[in-house]
Amino acid sequence: MADQRITDIGPPKYDKFLPPIIKANYGKWDFHEVLKPGVMVHVGESGDKLFTVRASSPRLLAIATIRMFCDLADKYCDGFLRFTTRNNVEFLLTEEKNIDPLIADLKKEGYPVGGVGNSISNIVHTQGWVHCHSAASDASGVVKALMDELMPHFENMELPAKLRVAFACCLNMCGAVHCSDIAVLGVHTKPPRIDHTELPKQCEVPTLVASCPTGAIRPATVEGNKSVEIEDPQCMFCGNCYTVCPSVKINNAETDGISIWVGGKVSNARREPMFSKLAIPYLPNNPPRWPEVVEAVKHLVELYAKNARKHERMGEWIDRIGWSRFFKIAGIPFTKYHIDDFTHAGETYKRSVHLKH
Repeated sequence: MADQRITDIGPPKYDKFLPPIIKANYGKWDFHEVLKPGVMVHVGESGDKLFTVRASSPRLLAIATIRMFCDLADKYCDGFLRFTTRNNVEFLLTEEKNIDPLIADLKKEGYPVGGVGNSISNIVHTQGWVHCHSAASDASGVVKALMDELMPHFENMELPAKLRVAFACCLNMCGAVHCSDIAVLGVHTKPPRIDHTELPKQCEVPTLVASCPTGAIRPATVEGNKSVEIEDPQCMFCGNCYTVCPSVKINNAETDGISIWVGGKVSNARREPMFSKLAIPYLPNNPPRWPEVVEAVKHLVELYAKNARKHERMGEWIDRIGWSRFFKIAGIPFTKYHIDDFTHAGETYKRSVHLKH
């Protein structure tokens, strides 16, 4: 009976939407290879070939754009496309002759093709000022400014290895900034400001106290109002308190900024996954083009492209030359903020199943 049950709870079974060629060769792929920037082919044991064309998208899409992608999919690949975790759109073709016409139509509509192989893929990013209440910076605006400069590295494959860039608008980090080659992270630098008059009307003090992961918030009576106080040295500016209480405002237009992290990766190729580490502690928020952030990230990309060996990821290159040399050639001053003195920062904490003998 369980197999026959029909329910609207949960997502549909994953294989319901798979293209027929993928269903036929599921678990039986022989190899895949990159044919040219933005185009790769998967070859099954049966000899079947599935061609993938990858184009970038701005993540926040208009309905008209989605319909345009769907029209192109109907025209060239029987309606089959997918969106990647980095907001690329991939068209799944079975006819090799359709590749070049599809690319031409995508470029005509203003969507570059690339992000495959030794290149920069689309920047995965968070909500930013469009939606998030605790953002220290915008997301879509910074990513747009960055990719306008880095687009040549998306459309060609001339980097030593693939380069993954991520953006998160605060350290709650619903982006992949903890494990990307270059990570751009919005940072709050001051503890929240408390509106003691409104707090008793809007918030539950016990819930607000419990929301702080470091125990920095304490109950207090201020000017006759039941409120809270914050132990500044314990605050890590996460904004979790603002999530449960709008009277505890973490956003600060004058002091919020952006930090740059480097050296992370999820891949277990050659060596185990790596966490990103701080490179530049603070850059100012200067919308709409964030010139300081764009210049810093572009400088790191060009430095990596010039000095890393073939197949070396950013973190592997830095580990080979040493962090002190990296700071020197990158022109980044080493400060007290680069010292990881967090109580639970485990230098030997095991982050993968890799074993050393």
